[in-house]
Order: sequence, then structure tokens, then C-alpha cells
Amino acid sequence: MKTRLVDPATADLRQRTFGAATAAVWMGVFLGAALAGCGGKTEGAAPAAVTVITAAGSGGGAGAASGAAGAGGLTTNAASAAGAAVSAPPAPPVSVSTVRAQQRDLQVQLSATGTVTALTSVELRSQVSSVVSQVHIKEGQFVRAGQLLFTLDSRTDAANLARAQAQLQRDQASLADAQRQLARSRELLAQNFISQGALDINQTAVEAQTALVAADRAAIDAARVPLSYARITAPSAGRVGAINIYPGSAVLANQTALLTVTQLDPILVSFSLPQRNLGDVLGALAGEQKSAAEKTAASVTVSLPESGRSVSGRLQFVDNAVDAASGTVKVKAVFKNTDNTLWPGAFVNVALSVRTLKDAVVLPQAAIIQSARGSIVYVVKDGVAAPRPVQLLLAQGEDAAVSGVRAGERVVLDGRQNLRPGSAVVERAREGGGGGGGGGKSAAGAASGAASGAASGATLGASAPSPSPARGRGPG
Repeated sequence: MKTRLVDPATADLRQRTFGAATAAVWMGVFLGAALAGCGGKTEGAAPAAVTVITAAGSGGGAGAASGAAGAGGLTTNAASAAGAAVSAPPAPPVSVSTVRAQQRDLQVQLSATGTVTALTSVELRSQVSSVVSQVHIKEGQFVRAGQLLFTLDSRTDAANLARAQAQLQRDQASLADAQRQLARSRELLAQNFISQGALDINQTAVEAQTALVAADRAAIDAARVPLSYARITAPSAGRVGAINIYPGSAVLANQTALLTVTQLDPILVSFSLPQRNLGDVLGALAGEQKSAAEKTAASVTVSLPESGRSVSGRLQFVDNAVDAASGTVKVKAVFKNTDNTLWPGAFVNVALSVRTLKDAVVLPQAAIIQSARGSIVYVVKDGVAAPRPVQLLLAQGEDAAVSGVRAGERVVLDGRQNLRPGSAVVERAREGGGGGGGGGKSAAGAASGAASGAASGATLGASAPSPSPARGRGPG
């Protein structure tokens, strides 16, 4: 094996060349990392780094020049990406739907949850202690006022009445005898057969017997009262509830509940309203109490949550005090209920119309945006959306009466969340879908530019002169 001697000057030149090539390699790596941190793609830096490493491996000075050329290519790529970012096109217009502000009358309605209440509901109890003889009605039956419901055992009361009547007849006979005696005494006094004192005694007997007959008549009337309690009749028209007694059942005076009669037509709905609405409610009640020619519209509508059926009625009663515990006032409205739509105890939704806003500017409530500075809407003019502060006067269902917008102006309804002051807009129908492809298109353009820059950097790195093989290397 032969050993080749190398000149010291040549070895020193080789060492310096290798150091310069290594420095060029690290410079390319650092430049690629910097460009990647600035948003550029690192694909363009990879070819340059590979080229410099190859140059370093060969040990030639041309490798350093190739690495520098690769770095220059990366710098050119970064400049191109920055220029593309500066010259990006303006944001596309926002797709929105608009509605026109309308000027019309808007009813002021107060909403509440109410409870259906019977106009009258009477629980019947016996006024005498007795035994039920007969039940004349069935559970759930509709009855008329005065209709017979129960018959109680009245034999004792009938006997008491008969005794009082017999006493009356006896006293009436005694009165007739006293009257005859008085007539004879007057005849005898006229013939001077008796004194005036004897006549006065007969007159006193007649008057006493007359008073006794009157007392007997009063006793008969008193005996008829408990006898009348044996017939229990309906106090008003209505529907009979559950019957808890049967023939033969014993009842105690004013203790045993027989049944309940509930009036269903007409019927009441009770509900509570906040204290702040008391003035409007009192005004509506005053309008109801005027004559037919002067009445104002103050209708009350209730709807059933289950079926959605609605019934209209009129305001009847406002309580004379506000409940201090809840800050509400109790209100009642009366309704016709011929078809038994409303049932006592049911919950209903109540809408009370108290007044009307004339010529109000009305918008959908969904168009109003609650911002840090208050309520605003976006008004479209000449294809540009501008914010407009508004004041909410009344919120009624899906509509809102506002001030700050003129009738006929176009207000953004859908797509308002994507708007900024001065945003360009393109109007679409409310049923159409929004066009949100602008962002994806921009992202695709950015990705395409980054890929082009990476390809350019790779080309510059590949076009650098390839290093020549190092001379003076010993045989491997």
C-alpha cells in the first residue's frame, strides 16, 4: 500500500474550503426556517440546502457559490410572496337579504298566562240532618236553575207542620166563639142587662184569641221551612260534578257536601299583569264601560296551548290593589262558552289589546342588533351597508316599532352578522343560500402562490453550477 504525501499548503486550502462550505450550508438552513416562519413554504429551501450539502461533500469552492445561489433563490421567493400579499384584491361583497321598513298601525298587546275560572261554582250541603230518599240527577249532567236534585226524608217535618196546622184550627174555633160572645154582650149591654165591664172582658178575649191565631199561622210558616229543606234544587244553571251520596245516605246539617254545580257559560279567565301596565289596563276597562257608541277596542283573546284554538271576550274586572309581594294586579275577562271550549282550571295564553300605535315604523325584530352602544340596524344604500342607531318603541310578536329609520328604507335581515360599517353588499332573496365561497377562493390562491414560490426557489437552487470533484484525494 502506497502512501501519498500532501503538501501542507494544499491541506490548509482544503480545510478552509470545507469550512466555507459548512457555513453556507447553515446559512441556507437558517434562511429556509426564517421564510417558513413568515408564512412561506419551505419546499423552495430544500433544494438549495441539498445543493450546498453536495457541494460541501465534494470539497470544492463552487459548492459555496451554489449554496449562496440557492439562498438568493429563497430570498427572491420571499419577496414575491410579500408582493402578492400587498397587492391582494379587496374583500368580496357580503350576500345579505333585506326588508323594507313599513309604516302602519301597530296594536299594543299585553301577554300573560291565565287560568280559566267559573263565574259561579256552588258546593251544595244539606241544611238539615236527615237521610237521602232519592237522587234525581247523574254525575256530569247539565242542570237548570231550580231543577230538583235530591229529596230527603221529611216525615218528621211534615208531622210538625200538620201539628201546627191543627193548632191553628183549634185557635180559630176559639176565636169564633169569643167573637159570638162579644156580639151577645153588646146586645145585652144595649138592653142594660150587663155592665160595660162584662163587655170589655169579652172584647179582650176576642183580641187575645186573634193574636193566638196569628201565632199559629207563624208556627205553620216556620214548620214549612225545614220541610222545604227536604227538596234540594240547583241554585243556578251549570254542570254537576261528582256525586258523593246515594239514596239511604245520612247527611248532617251544613257538614255533608252533596255535589258542586259549576256555571260554564259565560266563563271567566283570571290573569295577572305587571304594575307598569296598570294605566293601560284601566284605560281599556274605562273604554269597555262606556256606551256602545263610545266603546274603544280593548279585546281580550285567549288561546289553548294544546289545540291552539282562540276565543275572544271582553275585559270585566281590575283588582282594587296591587299585590305587594309580586308587583302585579289581578285582572279578569269574561267569555262566551257555548261550545265548552274553556274548562275551569285550564291554563291559557292571554293577549289583551289596550291601545294602538298610529303610523309606527315597523321592522322585524330579527333585524335589530344589540351592540355595546345600544340597538342598531344596517341600512343598505347604493350597495353599501351603514349602521343606524334605533330606539325600540314596542316589541310585539315578530315585529318591532322603532324610531331612527324612515319608512321605505331597506334594512338588512339575513347576513347582518358578517357586516362591518361600509361593507359592500349584494342582495339576495331570503329563501336563497348565502354565498360563502370567497374565503375558500382566497385560501386556494394563497396556496397556489406559495407553491409557485417554492418551485421557483427549487429551480434557482438546481441551476447553480455543480461543483467539480476535489483533486488530490487519496485513493479510497
